[in-house]
Amino acid sequence: MNKKIIRILLLVSLIFLASTLILPLWDIAIFAPQYPEGLNLQIWLNKISGDLNNINILNHYVGMKAITPSDIPELVYFPKLIAGILVVGAVALAWPHLVSIGLYFLSFAAFSLFALYDFWKWEYDYGHNLSPDAPIKVPGMSYQPPLFGSETLLNISIYSYPAIGGWLMMVSFLAVLYVLYLRAKELWG
Repeated sequence: MNKKIIRILLLVSLIFLASTLILPLWDIAIFAPQYPEGLNLQIWLNKISGDLNNINILNHYVGMKAITPSDIPELVYFPKLIAGILVVGAVALAWPHLVSIGLYFLSFAAFSLFALYDFWKWEYDYGHNLSPDAPIKVPGMSYQPPLFGSETLLNISIYSYPAIGGWLMMVSFLAVLYVLYLRAKELWG
């Protein structure tokens, strides 16, 4: 019975993880007096979409760098890393041994931690390294958007949360974590 459940959960994990190749991972919404309807930025594995031009115009006033997707190497190699993790996961599905499931879990966990750190580091650089020629300068002020949650910077409110692909990735990770637990419990009681 456990083997059937393990295979179903691994399949669900793989399908949900594969969905991140075609669904947005993260949403950032910005509300400013000049944009009361809000501006949205969607981060995908391989692109950034949404109101990028208006956000770059808004950010220019406080000296933030323009977001230029072609200058972000993660948009090129992150899909390749996910494809590699999917291959490891497919091996675990075909051969649901503790070793293969453990490798799937470890590669998934390492990618997730690195991606979150990389996102935070990118936000830190973006919000702290400001142009000295900015039209609006507030001494001591930085504009780092929140990694998760909301924050108000001057008169601008920013909301940063996972998009559908990000939520599916979390469910996928929890599924493989539970599979690892089931397999270990089966072997060692």
